[in-house]
Amino acid sequence: MSPASVSRDSAVARGLGDPSWQAFMLLRTVFAVAPIVFGLDKFANVLVDWPIYLSPWIDDIVPGTAQQAMYAVGAIEIVAGVVVALAPRWGGLLVAAWLAGIIVNLLTIPGYYDIALRDFGLLIAAVALFRLAVSADRAAGEAR
Repeated sequence: MSPASVSRDSAVARGLGDPSWQAFMLLRTVFAVAPIVFGLDKFANVLVDWPIYLSPWIDDIVPGTAQQAMYAVGAIEIVAGVVVALAPRWGGLLVAAWLAGIIVNLLTIPGYYDIALRDFGLLIAAVALFRLAVSADRAAGEAR
């Protein structure tokens, strides 16, 4: 076994007990899986009738029906989940930006402010994922 692989393996072993590494992995996992699941559901509407969450002014400017817009939303969410899984630093920023757009949409629909507030919490968590990913990247670079 080379010294580099021993150093990398010991860095990973130390990371498993590190609370910031655990937080990073929790956020990475959730922000990879949830967008993929919700993105897929935009095609099936099992969890909820997604078109009701599309603000009328957005529905007016996008081509097609609200359901067709949800197909595009679903595809983007699936891509965002994959990006988080493969490149959490950039995926965290992508998800945060996407959530900002969702929040703007929801704030323009009366009665959905509670969901906008929940999504603001998710946006903050996505930014935390980005920051933890930066830290994880630095730690991996130092271990090499």
